[in-house]
Amino acid sequence: MAAVSTPEREAFYKKIDGENLTALWTVMSDLITPEPKSACRPHLWQFAAIRNYMMEAGQLITAKEAERRVLILENPGLRGQSKITTSLYAGIQMVIPGDIAPAHRHSQSALRFVLGGKGAFTTVDGERTVMQPGDFVITPSMAWHDHGNETSEPMFWLDGLDIPLVQFLDASFAEGARDDQQKVARPAGDSFARYGHNLLPVGTKRGARTSPIFNYPYAHTREALEQARRRDEWDPCHGLKLKFSNPETGDYAMPTIGTFIQLLPNGFSTARYRSTDATVFAAIEGRGRTRIGEQVFEWGPRDLFVVPSWHWVTHEADEDAVLFSFSDRPVQEKLDLFREDRGNA
Repeated sequence: MAAVSTPEREAFYKKIDGENLTALWTVMSDLITPEPKSACRPHLWQFAAIRNYMMEAGQLITAKEAERRVLILENPGLRGQSKITTSLYAGIQMVIPGDIAPAHRHSQSALRFVLGGKGAFTTVDGERTVMQPGDFVITPSMAWHDHGNETSEPMFWLDGLDIPLVQFLDASFAEGARDDQQKVARPAGDSFARYGHNLLPVGTKRGARTSPIFNYPYAHTREALEQARRRDEWDPCHGLKLKFSNPETGDYAMPTIGTFIQLLPNGFSTARYRSTDATVFAAIEGRGRTRIGEQVFEWGPRDLFVVPSWHWVTHEADEDAVLFSFSDRPVQEKLDLFREDRGNA
């Protein structure tokens, strides 16, 4: 029950305000809510429109001048904050032929999920990988990274970072490299060859919480989904959903961002589901629709949408569809904050 306002109480509140004090009973209902309460809103971004804007931006500014030529996906309820959810950042990056996005590093962890084009590269801590649509690429905290494109077509990918989380903790550091591109010190595919086949080098103790694999190729991801499909073990809320994992620990591939891939077969409709981790989705194959609360969003390949915390969500597939998604679930689970509701499933 809210405290009744009286002239004496208001005078007291004004007096303590001058001492940088606030009465808890006046704000408690906003601080400790019965359910998650967020300004984050459901929204869908169509890739076709973003691509057109990105091509226009490519005529206006170089990747080197911009450092990263990116259009931020700003949640409509969080405009001006460079957030897609309260804890995560997302943007669409374009690297056109001849581009060099100069080497830098920062405290924030980053993921890349390739949406369009093929053959451009990113280099992370001395290893270069050529990227294809559907590839999931990791840039760990404080790892040097740069991007380039030596092909004849533009490359587009989704960037996901824990910028708001690091900002909230006042733990941000960043620096640029002396040279635009770092020296390539390891052969392409080195990390996947060492760690991507359920065989770990004996005696290796990295101590890092981020996966040693920095490119999870979509060809292998898709094969894993098809192998799982053969078992016919469909989850009513998710279809067939897998998490990208760290082969050394079995934990999430990234310490602050959980990444997932799910297959929804043609005609599949999921049961209602909600969870505390606001989630960003990117369609890589197929078409369908997603109901978030009372809103329905139609999506196709490369379209993106966001589901806020504790909103009921269902998916329907009009053809075999594959969705990539990411959220702050690893953080919530480690803090014993994560909660989910599977409706009647």
